Amino acid sequence: MRILLDQGTPAPLRKHLRPHPVDTTAERDWSTISNGELLKLAEDDGYEVFITTDQNLRYQQNLSGRRLGIVVLMATSWPRTQQRIPEILAAVSHVLGGGYEEVPL
Repeated sequence: MRILLDQGTPAPLRKHLRPHPVDTTAERDWSTISNGELLKLAEDDGYEVFITTDQNLRYQQNLSGRRLGIVVLMATSWPRTQQRIPEILAAVSHVLGGGYEEVPL
């Protein structure tokens, strides 16, 4: 599955998501794109999971009908994220097909 990490998502998380291909919005030059357009671009480009720390995403965007699964990390801190790797991996595996999961950190 292809995974896209949003700005604010701790980059070291990437190595824990192997063997899945993982890109960041910065690598794709998508850092300045608004959330609605970003979600559409990610879906159109074949991403299956979007990991973000934007806790307001579900209130700002209509997520119904999306093919892209969304995982929201409830903090941006790598030390806190690192302690929840198993929960994040579980959320990534459950969120496929347009699901939405929040991971408390």
